[in-house]
Amino acid sequence: MIPMTIKAKDSRTLARVTEFTLRGVKIETPQFMPVGTRGAVKTLDSADLHELGFPIVLGNTYHLYLKPESDVLKEHGGLHKFTGFQGAMLTDSGGFQIFSLEGMRKLDAHGVTFRSVYDGSEHRFEPKGVVQIQRAIGADIMMCLDECPPGDAPRAYIEKSMQLTHRWAEQCVEEFLSDPGDQHLFGIFQGGVHLDLREQSLKFIQDLPFSGIAIGGLSVGESREDMGRVLTHVGPLLDPARPHYLMGVGTPHDFLTAIECGVDLFDCVMPTRVARHGRAFTENGQINLLNAKYRTQLAAIDDACDCRVCQNYSASYVHHLLRMKETTGQRLLTWHNLAFFKRFLDAARESIMTSQFPEFRDHWRQRL
Repeated sequence: MIPMTIKAKDSRTLARVTEFTLRGVKIETPQFMPVGTRGAVKTLDSADLHELGFPIVLGNTYHLYLKPESDVLKEHGGLHKFTGFQGAMLTDSGGFQIFSLEGMRKLDAHGVTFRSVYDGSEHRFEPKGVVQIQRAIGADIMMCLDECPPGDAPRAYIEKSMQLTHRWAEQCVEEFLSDPGDQHLFGIFQGGVHLDLREQSLKFIQDLPFSGIAIGGLSVGESREDMGRVLTHVGPLLDPARPHYLMGVGTPHDFLTAIECGVDLFDCVMPTRVARHGRAFTENGQINLLNAKYRTQLAAIDDACDCRVCQNYSASYVHHLLRMKETTGQRLLTWHNLAFFKRFLDAARESIMTSQFPEFRDHWRQRL
């Protein structure tokens, strides 16, 4: 288990502020983890992430296993030394990536055989092997291999998938306990939008000795209303002694709902992905910097933002870079978006500490 302190709890919701330490790095929640799928957050380096103030980032086992390959990471002493990032790292098992490769994988009771997106070569993931790969990567938090069905999958398929996830979770725990070291393993519960399956899956996963509990299978095609319904239902059932991680969800609107339901950790490609398409998160919602109206805007992207992009560059300059397809434009917008996410969750944390979270939530819902 991760020794965790609950620093504050909101009296009107399940929102909370927690603190735990990984590799000597203090993690305060609610916390967003930038996604560095292949060992880098797109257009940024480890020094940028440190300057932005993120104590933990996410890597992906599927991609890192294929490129640069586990042996290269092992020779470097793990992903931390390979990338130069001094903070903590969580690695997704790669299950979501594999199961999204329709036509390039074959699932069975013991694991999944798949083809590389890079060269078409055949590979196999099994639960114990995925833990071994993440051990070699040196992740501070490792995730179990699970199957993540799409949001519109039939109930029968979701239930079958859930049972497979449970079987694999037991195997992951067995392998992890053989050599836990100073790493931690999180379990993932599934069940789609079916509340009875969610309860069943959560109980099964929480009965295993995982350091944290992850909510999987959301933001995979279901409606925002269904996501909120699931989170509202499972929130009171989550073990308060362990961190709660909502996988792959990352918009300010979704943060508010999830924090209200007791979620601590988030990850999503959203801030970096939309930056590559010219979109910026601001105090008044998303804007598209590629729009012609920003060609002559001398003001910053967001007057309320104190990030170094908004303090030093005009929206017009960023618009120009994006129009010219200069990588610098994507980099500046990525920086701004991540700074927005950092500031947003810092403010959410402060609102919980001062017993003002419902007011913070309502304020932002109106703005967004």
